[in-house]
Amino acid sequence: MTEQERQYRISSGYLWEDTDEYLAHQAKVKDLMYEFNMSRPSETDKRRELMKQMFGFVGENVWINQPLTLAVGATVTIGEGTYINSGLILIDDYKVDIGKGCLFGTGVTLCTTGHPIDPEVRAKGGMYSFPITIGDGAWIGAGAIILPGITIGKYAVIGAGSVVTKDVPDYTIAAGNPCRPIRKIDEHDKVYYWKNRRFDEQK
Repeated sequence: MTEQERQYRISSGYLWEDTDEYLAHQAKVKDLMYEFNMSRPSETDKRRELMKQMFGFVGENVWINQPLTLAVGATVTIGEGTYINSGLILIDDYKVDIGKGCLFGTGVTLCTTGHPIDPEVRAKGGMYSFPITIGDGAWIGAGAIILPGITIGKYAVIGAGSVVTKDVPDYTIAAGNPCRPIRKIDEHDKVYYWKNRRFDEQK
């Protein structure tokens, strides 16, 4: 399989296999990832430049805490003002589109790739990949796992530790394993910031 064939198969939703060209790209980006993860806290300009080299697109004022794990990098776009806490894992063999102003807790995994269930087929090494989209302003709680082909809507909130197997609509709070919608974000959330704590009681 050539790299062009691999790209075609991924974009068509077919099973695909690694190519030498693909593995060589992974090796290069993992060197950049290592530099990013080993940089000093004060080296913000260095990390910013490394992000530009690793990812397909990075907007202004994006912050990513170390450590970061990725496979491709070039398949990932991150909108301006997004904050990503430590421990993000990107299984990014295919497109990952993270919107503007998103918030990621620690230890989030975005996984675009899976393997066939049948053990004999799986042993042959074939994989499938489908894109992940995170809408503008979404908040992904710590330890959440988002599986291939998922779209998280704008301003949605994903509870900590959730395993997201289905799309989540805009302005929706969802949580659990598997992740399920709990309720819409509404006027209640303009009054209370946590449980019975009100914004207007702040001193």
